[in-house]
Amino acid sequence: MTETLVARLADALRARGWRMATAESCTGGLIAAACTDLAGSSDWFERGFVTYSNAAKTELLGVPAPLIEAHGAVSEPVARAMAQGAWTRSPVALSVAVTGVAGPGGGSSDKPVGTVWLAWCGADGVWAERCCFEGTRAAVRHATVDRALQGLLALAHGVVPTNEKT
Repeated sequence: MTETLVARLADALRARGWRMATAESCTGGLIAAACTDLAGSSDWFERGFVTYSNAAKTELLGVPAPLIEAHGAVSEPVARAMAQGAWTRSPVALSVAVTGVAGPGGGSSDKPVGTVWLAWCGADGVWAERCCFEGTRAAVRHATVDRALQGLLALAHGVVPTNEKT
């Protein structure tokens, strides 16, 4: 599924002359890797930020430390700030950000293992979505990659990936 999504995303971005960027925490660069596995991705993939630590989110993407402290790294406000940071720090039309609890540990009652916040950013705004994936650490991470790509593909076709816009 991932390869098909990447190929469709590549076609959509090329057709518009657009480029994209990623800001990844729980996936550790898997979205960027999936994109750059496709030959010719330099036509449409600009860059990826792997911001696993809170300090990296602040230093590389400009996510305010007080925002992380107030909401936690796995939260809607942080995902939105990550997507906006990748978008403003890159010459791109679209960005995606992911932050979550891939497991097997690290979950809590309000953010159980499998909780992932995704956010997409484009010229028309920022959209966010909370997902609760099941399975192993690898399964959560791969499901996150696929959902991130689905949202980018939707935006590349002019469709809002979720109903949560600011």
